[in-house]
Amino acid sequence: MITIPDFLRYSRQMMLPEITETGQEKLKNAKVLVIGAGGLGCPILQYLATAGVGTIGIVDFDVIELHNLHRQILYTEQHIGQAKATIARSVISLLNPLINCLAFEEKLTPENANHILQDFDIIIDGSDNFATRYLVNDTCLALQKTLVYGSILTFEGQMAVFNHNGSKNLRALFPEPPNPEDVPNCSLNGVLGTLPGIIGTMMGHETLKLIIGLPSLENELVVFNTLRWDFTKLKF
Repeated sequence: MITIPDFLRYSRQMMLPEITETGQEKLKNAKVLVIGAGGLGCPILQYLATAGVGTIGIVDFDVIELHNLHRQILYTEQHIGQAKATIARSVISLLNPLINCLAFEEKLTPENANHILQDFDIIIDGSDNFATRYLVNDTCLALQKTLVYGSILTFEGQMAVFNHNGSKNLRALFPEPPNPEDVPNCSLNGVLGTLPGIIGTMMGHETLKLIIGLPSLENELVVFNTLRWDFTKLKF
């Protein structure tokens, strides 16, 4: 049920005929889990919280470091050395006290993945390594959970929706993870701080659409090169 505080906070998006009170109630009742509270996770968490997603879970075992701050915009220097999941929960709870936020300050593993993911409707993968991405994908497939996937490197980002209403999963696109030594990463190749903000916001936007029931990606990979502003959708 939409309350007066809900209406006052969310009225501008409820004005959209595609959303209205019905869509806002869907957001309020939704449970979304975000894997990773780093460069992608920070903007995702901000926009899910401020849009009124009722329950948000955060999985991250890392602590905040100085080099995170140029792109992980939930954090400040006073948070250095503290757990990302815990600080992210406290910050987004301040952004929107009407929502419920849960922090899982632990590494996602084959032993705990089912237990953590099972109570959420949509899973968002903002992790930075292939082992976690494939673990999340395979767990979502086993539990029949919708997965919003994203990745970034240098000036380019990717986004897809997997396992939604019978759509394909990550292994239909990339059957096996690459060898770790063959994979470039942001630690070695760098990333402009705004890129995870762009891709993370896109992932958050797609998640809100999924919750409300608006048209979403289906067996499509979005590839967005922000250096040349090349936007490509690849069917798979």
